[in-house]
Amino acid sequence: MTDPIFSADYAERRARVPRGLPLVVAMQGLTDAGGAISQLEEYLWNRYEPEELLRFNADLLLDYRARRPVITFDEDHLIDYSPEELLLSLVHDELGKPFLLLSGHEPDFRWEQFIDAVLMLVHEFEVSTTVWSHALPMPVPHTRPVSMTVSGTRDDLIEERSVWRPTTRLSASAAHVLEYRLHSLGEEVVGFALLIPHYLANTEYPEALYAALDGIMSATGLILATDSVRDASRRFMTQVDEQIAANHESVEMVRTLEERYDAYMDDQTIRSPLIGEDGMIPTAEQLASELERFLAERQPGSGTGAENGGDAENAADDENGADGAV
Repeated sequence: MTDPIFSADYAERRARVPRGLPLVVAMQGLTDAGGAISQLEEYLWNRYEPEELLRFNADLLLDYRARRPVITFDEDHLIDYSPEELLLSLVHDELGKPFLLLSGHEPDFRWEQFIDAVLMLVHEFEVSTTVWSHALPMPVPHTRPVSMTVSGTRDDLIEERSVWRPTTRLSASAAHVLEYRLHSLGEEVVGFALLIPHYLANTEYPEALYAALDGIMSATGLILATDSVRDASRRFMTQVDEQIAANHESVEMVRTLEERYDAYMDDQTIRSPLIGEDGMIPTAEQLASELERFLAERQPGSGTGAENGGDAENAADDENGADGAV
């Protein structure tokens, strides 16, 4: 007899779930730089009190010896046994809009059986979009916004937010495989890989949580409270800045990372030909004046910048200078 994939199934709650909700996946797994996903899971559970719909069979899916459960010894007896859990829950955002949450630790075993079960739930609940995040340590400075790599089916989010688009082979997480399967089936799915300063990877970095929440909101339209997260981030940043300022080598490291980051980001920015250096769209009169100047430069005998080749050389230098950034 096959072991059941679910250890608890609240059928009445499950039947009341509206169709067409987004699914947020907050599974801890291979990498969690800055504690992004552990913070996200704790934040969603503490603030929004999710209602459990399904509990996956931990005995079937998780390796207890890899992450031993915590238990409390109270003077002369044991209490508060807390094994790992993997749950599907119903949550409501700040405006009462419902969404589904898959949270806990990714399975150690039976990935295909687990993913098939999640795909069945996506079909059953007619999930509108699936969004997930993970976080990687990268040589980026904490003095710049958390950047990210975006994957999946949302071309708009990829174009708007994805600043690093490598082609590489990597160790997969269960969420990677879930995204791959959803994409193959034509389902809407978005993955956010958050790029966290490597020197803060082992901390609980509030900016990582904020970036994860911001990604969820941009992909789903949900409204999640972030004021307390920003307050915590400001306090954290003040402490980090004080510690770095006290060490000359740390100051130089951050300055170097800033220069590399800024050079890389400048190289990634493709400016529209209709937008000026100040970021403003020119008026009709300015466009007409620019056209007249362009036509005048094309007259025989007029010198043009292209003949000097300087722009091409500068562009090549800029491109080379961005190598290795991020």
